[in-house]
Amino acid sequence: MMAASLLRRDKKSTAAHLKADLKRTDNSSGLRQLQELLDSVLHPERGSEPEALEWCKWLLAGGDGFDEFCRTVRSYDNATLCGLVWTANFVAYRCRTCGISPCMSLCAECFNNGDHTGHDFNMFRSQAGGACDCGDGNVMRESGFCSRHRLKTGENVPLVPRDLLLMSEMVLPRFIITIIQYLRDGYTEPESAADRDLQKVLQQLDLHISFLEELTKMGGAMRTVLTKILTNQQTFKELSMGQEENVYAKRSYEKYLSALKSSGLVSVEEKGAGAGATDTPAGAGALSLLGATAAASLEDSSKEEDQDGLQGVGQRKRVKLSSSTKDPSIMDTLKHKCFLEELLFWTIKYEFPQKMVTFLLNMLPDQDYKITFTKTFVQHYAFIMKTLMKSHESDTMSNRIVHISVQLFSNEELARHVTEECQLLDIMVTVLLYMMESCLIKSELQDEENNHHVVVNCGEALLKNNTYWPLVSDFINILSHQSVAKRFLEDQSLLRLWMSFVSFFQGMNLNKRELNEHVEFESQTYYAAFAAELEACAQPMWGLLTHCKVKETHEYTKTVVRYCLETLQMWFDTIGFVDEPALNQLTFHLPLHRYYAMFLSKGVKCQGLDLDSLLPDQEMLMKIMVHPLQIQASLSEIHSNMWVRNGLQIKGQAMTYVQSHFCNSMIDPDIYLLQVCASRLDPDYFISSVFERFKVVDLLTMASQHQNAVLDSEQERPMLEGALTFLVILSSLRVHLGMSDDEILRAEMVSQLCMNDRTHSSLLDLIPENPNPKSGVVPGSCSFEEMLSAVADFKAPVFEPGGSMQQGMYTPKGDAPYCLPYRLTFAVCSLKQSGVHTGNPWPPYKERTALHPCYKGLVRLLHCKTLHIVIFTLLYKIWMDHQNMSEHVLCMVLYLIELGLDNQVQDDKVEEEPCIEEHCHDSWFPGTSLLSNLHHVINFVRVRVPETAPEVERKRERERERETPASTSSESSTFGQNLREAQVFSLVAERRRKFQEIINRSNHEASQAVRPKSSSSRLLPPGSPPQLVTEILEIGESMLSLLVKLHQKLSGKQNSLSLSWLAEVDPAHHAHGDGLTAIERILAKAAARSRHSKRCLQEICGKVCPPIPPKKNSPGDKKSMDKEERRQRARERQQKLLAEFASRQKSFMETAMDVESPETDAVMEMGSAEPLDSEVLYDCVICGQSGPSTEDRPTGLVVLLQASSVLGHRCRSDTPKRLPTTDEEHIYPEDTCGAAHDVRLSLMQRYFKDSSCLQSVSIGWDGGVYVQTCGHTLHIDCHKSYMESLRNDQVLQGFSVDKGEFTCPLCRQFANSVLPCRPGRGMETGAWHAPSNKSMSTLVREVEDLQEQLGIFPVSASLKQRDPILAESNLSKEMESVIKDIKNTTQKKYMDYGKNPGSPDNDFLFMYSVARTNLELELVHRGGNLCSGGASAAAKRSCLNQLFHVLAMHMRLYSIDSAYNPWTRLTQSTHSRDTEYCDDERPEVPMLFRDVPSLLIIFILTMPQPLRKEHFTCVVKVLYSLQYTQALAALSVRFSPEERLAWSNTGAAKKNTPNSDKSWESLLGHVISELTKAKDVYDTSSEETLVLSSSVWSPQSIEFSLQQFCLPFLRLSCLLQHHLYGDSLPGCLVEEEFSLLAGCLGLAGSAQSSAACLEWNISALDLISQWCSEVIALSDSPTQQSVSLLVQDPQWAAPRLLHLPDNYNTIFQYYHRKSCTSCGKTPKDPALCLVCGAFVCLKGHCCKQQGVCECVLHSQHCGAATGIFLLINASVIIIIRGHRFCLWGSVYLDAHGEEDRDLRRGKPLYLCEERYRVLEQQWVSHTFDHINKRWGPHYNGL
Repeated sequence: MMAASLLRRDKKSTAAHLKADLKRTDNSSGLRQLQELLDSVLHPERGSEPEALEWCKWLLAGGDGFDEFCRTVRSYDNATLCGLVWTANFVAYRCRTCGISPCMSLCAECFNNGDHTGHDFNMFRSQAGGACDCGDGNVMRESGFCSRHRLKTGENVPLVPRDLLLMSEMVLPRFIITIIQYLRDGYTEPESAADRDLQKVLQQLDLHISFLEELTKMGGAMRTVLTKILTNQQTFKELSMGQEENVYAKRSYEKYLSALKSSGLVSVEEKGAGAGATDTPAGAGALSLLGATAAASLEDSSKEEDQDGLQGVGQRKRVKLSSSTKDPSIMDTLKHKCFLEELLFWTIKYEFPQKMVTFLLNMLPDQDYKITFTKTFVQHYAFIMKTLMKSHESDTMSNRIVHISVQLFSNEELARHVTEECQLLDIMVTVLLYMMESCLIKSELQDEENNHHVVVNCGEALLKNNTYWPLVSDFINILSHQSVAKRFLEDQSLLRLWMSFVSFFQGMNLNKRELNEHVEFESQTYYAAFAAELEACAQPMWGLLTHCKVKETHEYTKTVVRYCLETLQMWFDTIGFVDEPALNQLTFHLPLHRYYAMFLSKGVKCQGLDLDSLLPDQEMLMKIMVHPLQIQASLSEIHSNMWVRNGLQIKGQAMTYVQSHFCNSMIDPDIYLLQVCASRLDPDYFISSVFERFKVVDLLTMASQHQNAVLDSEQERPMLEGALTFLVILSSLRVHLGMSDDEILRAEMVSQLCMNDRTHSSLLDLIPENPNPKSGVVPGSCSFEEMLSAVADFKAPVFEPGGSMQQGMYTPKGDAPYCLPYRLTFAVCSLKQSGVHTGNPWPPYKERTALHPCYKGLVRLLHCKTLHIVIFTLLYKIWMDHQNMSEHVLCMVLYLIELGLDNQVQDDKVEEEPCIEEHCHDSWFPGTSLLSNLHHVINFVRVRVPETAPEVERKRERERERETPASTSSESSTFGQNLREAQVFSLVAERRRKFQEIINRSNHEASQAVRPKSSSSRLLPPGSPPQLVTEILEIGESMLSLLVKLHQKLSGKQNSLSLSWLAEVDPAHHAHGDGLTAIERILAKAAARSRHSKRCLQEICGKVCPPIPPKKNSPGDKKSMDKEERRQRARERQQKLLAEFASRQKSFMETAMDVESPETDAVMEMGSAEPLDSEVLYDCVICGQSGPSTEDRPTGLVVLLQASSVLGHRCRSDTPKRLPTTDEEHIYPEDTCGAAHDVRLSLMQRYFKDSSCLQSVSIGWDGGVYVQTCGHTLHIDCHKSYMESLRNDQVLQGFSVDKGEFTCPLCRQFANSVLPCRPGRGMETGAWHAPSNKSMSTLVREVEDLQEQLGIFPVSASLKQRDPILAESNLSKEMESVIKDIKNTTQKKYMDYGKNPGSPDNDFLFMYSVARTNLELELVHRGGNLCSGGASAAAKRSCLNQLFHVLAMHMRLYSIDSAYNPWTRLTQSTHSRDTEYCDDERPEVPMLFRDVPSLLIIFILTMPQPLRKEHFTCVVKVLYSLQYTQALAALSVRFSPEERLAWSNTGAAKKNTPNSDKSWESLLGHVISELTKAKDVYDTSSEETLVLSSSVWSPQSIEFSLQQFCLPFLRLSCLLQHHLYGDSLPGCLVEEEFSLLAGCLGLAGSAQSSAACLEWNISALDLISQWCSEVIALSDSPTQQSVSLLVQDPQWAAPRLLHLPDNYNTIFQYYHRKSCTSCGKTPKDPALCLVCGAFVCLKGHCCKQQGVCECVLHSQHCGAATGIFLLINASVIIIIRGHRFCLWGSVYLDAHGEEDRDLRRGKPLYLCEERYRVLEQQWVSHTFDHINKRWGPHYNGL
């Protein structure tokens, strides 16, 4: 009851009252009241309404306001850690210089407040979320703390007063149990609810949990209270069970128990399709459970096979585990003793809701909490794994798990603590094992029936989706702590468990070679397999290896090696392996082999262990060698297309195996292991195994033909190359045999750079890093940078004129020693040219690093007879031109010989060798030393050949000869003797014998029975043709003689090696070069190292009888050789053609596309080079005909029309506006050219007649139409058919034919219209040019008459009446259609400025403004003035002449009413007109307010074309006087009253002097006195004028400002004259520009003054008075406006993009979290307009209007459909042009001159001024369409 009364009172007083009660010593009544109140407020069945939260807030605050309370609590914050928690996509920093743990991260605030200059840091987007480590000394060095967390704030914080948090301690437990009860209540098991609505429950709780989060942010004091509550077991007991009378609590507790039960703590593993699910009684512990699942899953996978074997496997698993798992409770016991534990339990159950995770992490700065929470987390680890495996959203869940675990396990202190107290390692390994056992299948490797090994199934979701990732990553994380890793290595049972885990991956993803048809479905499981081996096996291995670096830890290495061997032995037994690998099977995954190899290498390299003590017996070595060797042979098979039927994925596997991220953990250990085997096994056995594995044994015969049982003939060559390359790699690679880390790094770097210049980041990426992050050689460490600068030079990023961006590149220094990058030898054999005579340089031979002494045995490979026989045979075959030999084979053979010469075996060995007599090939070579075998001559060889072979033929011939009586007996007897000496050689037999020897030596009778069987069956090639016969070949060569003969053959000279050559030999000379130099180098070395060899060489060279070129052996052979040669020739021809084509294309591009060179004006300048009276001829680029443009078949220019606002964005000042990067800075758009003209026009329209206004200004500053051309012409009818063909052609390249877009058929420049050329002559001939001596007044009259001609027709008159010539010809139709195109180019709002849209006046304004826009833009492109003269890029391809004619034709449809013709007002004084205005009609715009260039264009366009030059000049003169008067008026307004008086007096004094109308003083005085009559013009004391008048005006400054005022008009007139009459534009200095232009235009002035150029046709003063009177007549209108119309300033600076800050971070930090102005949210993809600085949402649906996204909208509004946007989150710039867009690239580069698209690397970026200039240049010159190639449609979605 009391509660009810409390509820009615207001919250504040209740809270205060309760707090007072509770403060008393006897607080029982207070407690009771509070409990009752809470019972009703927090009653679970009331739902989570905000009301309850309000109560809690008031109660916690105890009567104060809640915000006030928050502030008070914060002031007691004693936390020294930042601990800010963030979720995915948050931008954080990582500094490797300051980090102790590699997972260290900082929030932006702490990073920017710390000092990290010069550190190796990067910015990154958080994948899974994280927390800021600032202030945590376990994770980062203190020097990196920010200023806030550097001070140990804890010391000086006052103690918390007891009563402040009193209420919190009372209320919060109840609040938390409410949350837990909700969670219990809302949870439904997946079985009962199909659409488990967990999200709904969570949404209801959203406010509650947010409230808890708010509390954690109050700082240390509040967190301590929360920790106490969360970890207190007593409170938990009281509240959780529920007291007797509380039915609800009881029910919820039961729900909780049932949830616990069903949580698989008595787990029912659900396998795919109703698999054998096994229920195990709860107490039975983990083991039975593990065993059962394993067995069940196995039965499931192979029901039809014999059950006993499988049962056995399950049983064996069970046994193995039960012996080693210590604690059966790992998997299935959970007891919750406090709130924290149950909260975590529900967090897991609900699959880690983000809010809960954040709350749990926010508490971490509290140390007590951290420890308890970590223990709780570990305790729930198995449960987490089970939930994760069932989850549908395993990705999100994985991220959230890692978000938590990385915070806990990165801390070594904590990790060690938990390892000791909670068996963290046991739990992790058991959980991983358990997880993998859910997806095991039977391995089919080797012996499919009797294989008992189980492997993971890479097709399972668990592996495919990397579900194991969070657990493995935690494991790697804790192994990086030394103390933890040591425990792991010391614990033998753990190691055993781990090895059995690794063996699950041994032999997974088995490939079987398809022999018949192509697989129909290419499985992509190999991604999962490679990822699993790297993440689950290799990464932990590297983690362990880092702790085995020093001598003290060598015991660990020994243990691991022992277990590896044990497990390997077990593996060989379970897969039923004897001595031969199964045919056509391949697995790339041998993690056990690789563990063994890497620990061996580490032990020998770092711990000084003796290699032999770690190696097993010979037989085991032979087994170990088989599978890695199989992989090497298969790589070769894959590259020779033998696996082609397995699809592309098998190539993918081969590439991944050697790829830089995997090679360290895959191919490197494999090669190393093979090197170890090779150095310890019998070399003859090893070599013969290699050739047998590579299947080229049959090829190694002296016979010219042979049969290969296993290979097709086109596969023999690549396989032989593969085998030899492999031997070269094996004997020359030193990565694990004695190279230091620096040397390895250097070699890798050089080999990467030799193939291609590389950017810094791609080098970092390509060089296999030491995979463990803590190992020291992290990419980016100083040694990387030092090494890079030692071997390479930096090329700065340049910008190529083609528009392609270059990145900063590193290029190898000239003297960098090149070495064979071995990983690439498989992937790219650069020498696979066919034909031996290619002049390509060979990979240079490089001296190798010395071998580590314990691998010396490797050298014996090079000194074994088997290899020597192979070398001899191959040299012979190459010399005899047998098929399937290649330059690469020779290269590798020579390499092997040279390696052998450089690595001699110690001499004492050589003597013992020959005593073993029974070697079957002893007769070939006497000993094993290569040096002595080089000069051993071999005379006869016995070979087995098919009967058809040429050798057999030759023998028959010989026998026929012998039958003739001439032969004597002695001959035949010697022949017989020789026969007995003939040698035979069989690799296979040899290998068998060796193997048998070893087996006998190790004396295994049992296995012996098996072996001969398996080997004999292999020996008979299946179905081999029987007709092999034995023949004897006469050879009589030694290796040396063969080398000399090959040298002659390669050089094509008979005596290429003379005796003199031998005398002066020096091996050092021949370092680089092709085969010839290689042979010379070898011969030189042989001669230098052995006198005997030198002697033999001299003999051979002495004989120099011309050797008979070997006969082409058989017609078949000849054919194949010819085929090769023919192919070679064809290839060369093709190359030649291509080269020629390329050079042609290049020269064409230079002429057609060249953006800067002014040579190609001929067509453009309307044939100014032609004789003057002939018609201009045009070439049509489609039909190729040349001819004039005619009425019926007009020719047109290919043009691109585009709307442009570049002019409108010009400002007054030269310096570009800055991009705002703080809230204080702003950009004001009011001062731009476009804005100023808009204001001016609307002001005029307020007071003056609309039609007059529309002729007084130009529009098109924003959204004007710019016309540009590539200069090519085509017939308009040709163009139409071209467009038709494009329309039918479906493959459209980024432009839309329906919008009329196309590319110029010749130069492929983008275009969208055709501008007709008018028929007729080129430049107007003599008459038009002739200087006239008519007086000014006659010319003025003539101009007026020309205009009157038009004026006769009413506006409505149709074309026909007015101009019969222009009757509807094709030409006029085309002109009309171009006008339509021009109007469609820009948006409606940029055309309608009049009061009544669509009126003729409006149209008229738009037309002449197009001309104005193009003239102004050309000026801008010329740099804003005409000083540079004629040669300018912009002028070269101008189409202004044609454009003018089209516009003129169109504008003659409108007449200017003669009554209002401005010409009369410019040239006659009329006083009678004032009365004519009717009252209601507004006045016309006064002449002084009109825009003079607009008038010029109107006059020129409305007069009949072509216009005589004298008339043009006359118009310019008349308008100049108006412009000059405007200049005077504008100037006079800027004077101070005193100055004005002074100047008007000066002027009055000059009035009567002669030529007064040409002196500015008198005119200025007159203007001042006239305008003074208007009452308000001068006495406006506006601030503006005062500011301006602060300087004193001198005559010089007045003259200067008058010139500046008139210059824009003169420039425009001059340009117009240049385009209409072809006058040239001379260049000049900036100071002389005025006088020069005046001269060009024929203004009669001398250079002295601007006034001297004036020419008046009536009295100057009268005219000026008349103009002023028009202004005076307006005096009733508000003056301020009229003055502002007077003071116009025609000068604008060049258009510029915004000025960007140097460091990208400035932009990024300010904008990436800024909220959008229109929708208030933080955009996902924010972008900035670089023209006006607007902040927009890219692709944001929030700011869409009528289906158009904001960037596209803005580009239309700001740039008339051209937008340049910087994407904040990607640092790149995108260009929007109309309906297309493209990625332009980035103007921000890192220190190595590279872009960082999407900020993936997160290195600091700096503005590249050069690129930004190029961007601005392309914007101003409107060349985005031409330079950027990759355009795509944006469908309004940007």
